[in-house]
Amino acid sequence: MNILEKTDFKNLGEKYVGKVRDVYNQKDKVIMISTDRYSAFDRNLALVPYKGQVLTQISKFWFENTKDIVQNHAIDFPDPNVVVGKKCTVLPVEMVVRGYITGVTGTSIWTLYQKGERVFGDMTLKEGIKKNQKLDVPIITPTTKFEAHDRPLTSKIILEEKMMKPEIWKQVCDISLKLFARGQEIALTRGLILVDTKYEFGLTPDGKVMLIDEIHTPDSSRYWQANTYKERIEKGLEPENFDKEFLRLWFKENCDPYKDEKLPKAPTDMVIELSRRYIKIYEQITGEKFQINEGEDTLKRIENNLKKYKI
Repeated sequence: MNILEKTDFKNLGEKYVGKVRDVYNQKDKVIMISTDRYSAFDRNLALVPYKGQVLTQISKFWFENTKDIVQNHAIDFPDPNVVVGKKCTVLPVEMVVRGYITGVTGTSIWTLYQKGERVFGDMTLKEGIKKNQKLDVPIITPTTKFEAHDRPLTSKIILEEKMMKPEIWKQVCDISLKLFARGQEIALTRGLILVDTKYEFGLTPDGKVMLIDEIHTPDSSRYWQANTYKERIEKGLEPENFDKEFLRLWFKENCDPYKDEKLPKAPTDMVIELSRRYIKIYEQITGEKFQINEGEDTLKRIENNLKKYKI
């Protein structure tokens, strides 16, 4: 089984290493290579076979199905793990769109709602909402992008701190809601509920808004199975979801991932199961059979496919 941990290509431009992607910057474009790294607690926990390919190919599917709403940065997909994107000025706000009230973390809107908070972004939620309930309308809960810890934002803060011009902010909000509506519509035809997601945007040299990074992947979005949602909610059960948290929880139970210098090795059976789930969600979203090339040298394949982008 071939796994892509990292890349170190020469003559592709200045390299930046993110949690999942290795990014090579050129004068007018960026080359984004999705690896198989699985990150949580601000560190890499495991390598999940085919995860990078799944993320790139799901983004490709959604870029193609939303390009009538907003232009995106994708110029080329020269390899199953690679997207070549147009360079732009990245906007400093992450657009989180939520269609349901859910979550278990301290910053999730369900946790905060339970504690009495009612204002999220620019929206005030009504009383009496239950966990995992569909919201009357999707809400935008923007956060900062470049700060060490994500800070919740409102329109007032964004405009007062001059994070973007009022007309750009209005456009980005409008586009985000349209993308989310399209995502929910297509997902439902595949038996999925798109629960919430995150979008990132940039400005082209002529000042036009452009969708960047990724879109509606299982790393940036929450999905539930549509056919069991109503029945499970009525029984007081959690919705059937794409769950990649079980590996993160295993680490939390078996070590202190924030403090331990050396972490235990992720159990092989759990890693294989997580890989299977990524492939399954790809096939359900796209309706395509996932292409597995056993025995192929992924690193060599990517290098060959990127020859034309050497500088």
